[in-house]
Amino acid sequence: MTTTLLIIDPQKDFHPGGSLAVPTANEDAERIAALIRKHGTAIDRIVATMDSHPKLHIAHPSFWVAGDGSGMHPDPFTIISAADLVAGKWKPRANLILPVDESGRMDPKVFGDMGNVLDEAGVFSLEKYCLEYSRRLEAKGRFQICVWPEHCLIGSAGHAVVGSISQAISEWSEATGRSVEWVLKGQNILTEMYSAMAADVPVSQATAFNEPLHASLLQSERLLVCGQAMSHCVNYTVRDIVDHWPTDKTSQIFLLTDCSSAVPGFEAAAETFQKDMEAAGVVLQQSSNAMPL
Repeated sequence: MTTTLLIIDPQKDFHPGGSLAVPTANEDAERIAALIRKHGTAIDRIVATMDSHPKLHIAHPSFWVAGDGSGMHPDPFTIISAADLVAGKWKPRANLILPVDESGRMDPKVFGDMGNVLDEAGVFSLEKYCLEYSRRLEAKGRFQICVWPEHCLIGSAGHAVVGSISQAISEWSEATGRSVEWVLKGQNILTEMYSAMAADVPVSQATAFNEPLHASLLQSERLLVCGQAMSHCVNYTVRDIVDHWPTDKTSQIFLLTDCSSAVPGFEAAAETFQKDMEAAGVVLQQSSNAMPL
């Protein structure tokens, strides 16, 4: 059987000592590493996603300032609603300059109608965009804008893979002659990507649904999924995979329940996710039973 191990965001910032730590992530990582070491020759492919943010990201404090002119940034875990933006409670900082590369680019072919994000002169308005973004986000029913602690900044120590998994996949690569496939997400400052498959509000081709990745995962006879966090990026990545997976083959997807944990305070979201996936036919399994004898 062709087996793929999908490790979602196994990065230091999501582990104890990181800026957005999941308390039990180190234990999850040790079990992931043990699985790789024990069954390395039976794992044909390892795909690892990496949350990858610039500092001035729409989900980070420095992107926003209070609307009262104080220049204050919102505290981490502040929720910014469309109503807050209409009321002027928060707004994007006035001196924010969009990058010229893909990390700040918008594609009308992906985003769609640009009318609500242009000013009277037909020029892109960041304030108008943020309001339209918040409305589209809320209309999908999953999220409002959440301001997270700065995390997984590209080039920072927190962006790196946690040591136990890094060592295990290095050994796997050396032993098997195979290379880990890396999937970066979250670089575009204008939208958040909880799912590695797509942003909730796609704004460019790089944030639209990743058809090539999904098609390649479909070639696996067994897809093992683990990583951080069960409440967020594992949750929405797997949901997006399942939504595009043949309904009679979802039993090929195995969610390793002892290799992922919820962000504190979001345990209910993780529980709902697991129940939904089990109902959809995904197999919930511990890593010790993940591979056939």
